[in-house]
Amino acid sequence: MRTSIFKQISDPKVFKQQLLFWGQQFREIVFMDSNEYPQRYSSYDCILAVDALTAVKTDYHNAFEDLKQYQQITKDWLFGYLSYDLKNDVEHLKSNNFDGLGFPDLFFFQPKKIFLLKGNELEIQYLNMCDEELEEDLGNIIESRKSKIETEETIIIQQRISRENYLEKTSRIRDHIHQGDIYEVNFCMEFFAENAIINPLEKFIKLNEISQPPFAIYFKNNKHFLLSASPERYLRKQGEVLISQPIKGTSKRFLDPIEDEKSKNQLASDPKERAENIMITDLVRNDLSRTAQKGSVVVTELCAIYSFMQVHQMISTVTAKLDNQYSAVDAIKTTFPMGSMTGAPKISALKIIEESEETKRGLYSGAVGYFTPDGDFDFNVVIRSILYNEEKKYVSFSVGSAITAQSVPEKEYEECLLKAKAMLEVLS
Repeated sequence: MRTSIFKQISDPKVFKQQLLFWGQQFREIVFMDSNEYPQRYSSYDCILAVDALTAVKTDYHNAFEDLKQYQQITKDWLFGYLSYDLKNDVEHLKSNNFDGLGFPDLFFFQPKKIFLLKGNELEIQYLNMCDEELEEDLGNIIESRKSKIETEETIIIQQRISRENYLEKTSRIRDHIHQGDIYEVNFCMEFFAENAIINPLEKFIKLNEISQPPFAIYFKNNKHFLLSASPERYLRKQGEVLISQPIKGTSKRFLDPIEDEKSKNQLASDPKERAENIMITDLVRNDLSRTAQKGSVVVTELCAIYSFMQVHQMISTVTAKLDNQYSAVDAIKTTFPMGSMTGAPKISALKIIEESEETKRGLYSGAVGYFTPDGDFDFNVVIRSILYNEEKKYVSFSVGSAITAQSVPEKEYEECLLKAKAMLEVLS
């Protein structure tokens, strides 16, 4: 059981920073920030969850069943992630590519302390076992300041797949498309640094400042860190309603307002980008229908253009009503991995991704989010994100684009570099 109290916060922006600084003392942290981005489907502006009472950590074997049991037994707030490689639990697939990060395939924890901020109202939920610490913690949060940052060493970012190799691989994927094996594949490549010492908090703050996305997440599990500036929602459950918002289609932002508007309009009318988006929207519709009430799957928004700090994106919204014979975790399992990060048909895409890419995706293109005590949930897509294993001193981020019959390999490569821009800037 939890003790819950409400407080009025005079300056939510400052308080969010204080929460983040204060949270650094704990072994497990999830900090979520919507950056005041206007959203139709949103519960909170900011969440901090810290300090695990219980946790589940596993590889892909029976991972969704383990998560379902954990969620149904605790019936409490749970925060954590699903890595892309849980695909191997859903289908007969493998992940044999190089893995420099070594994160578990699935990790969720039940936090002792949760802070939920909406506008000026803060809800604090503490497990009863530690509720006497609440007022003292609140005082410490308000006093929190960023600790002095040690001077960081320069890190050398390397590219796992060279430009020439990327163009060659993209051409091979197009051969699969022309042979009818596949319609669309999301092909990704890794940027990485070895022997890297970084300050994850500092890097997250910088990444969040230059990106200001609606699904920013700072995640820490002991020595494993995720610094995410994701603009994409994977899946949300609110009562019986499921909401998925796949992104497909990207264009550059410009300082000149006329150039910027032109870029936005070109994206909206680009036949290749629209075809990409519609193909994945159809895949998401099909995935959601597996656990939905008959006739309840609806595309409420198709190929809408949303603008972020770094890029314009084409986003569609698909909703459905969950059939009551299925659990919350069933809805995730039958739609995972998200279509925007795989391709269509999904199983063929997953196999071609495995043979084309040179890195195990791990948490990249997986999802981070939370379950509420009544079984609702909300998860982002892990893109535009930096991953760091402090113990291995290994930093990694990946970027990708959708390869279709209309793809020009050189343009796809340029799109990847555009998406890499923010992470390169933060790490340089």
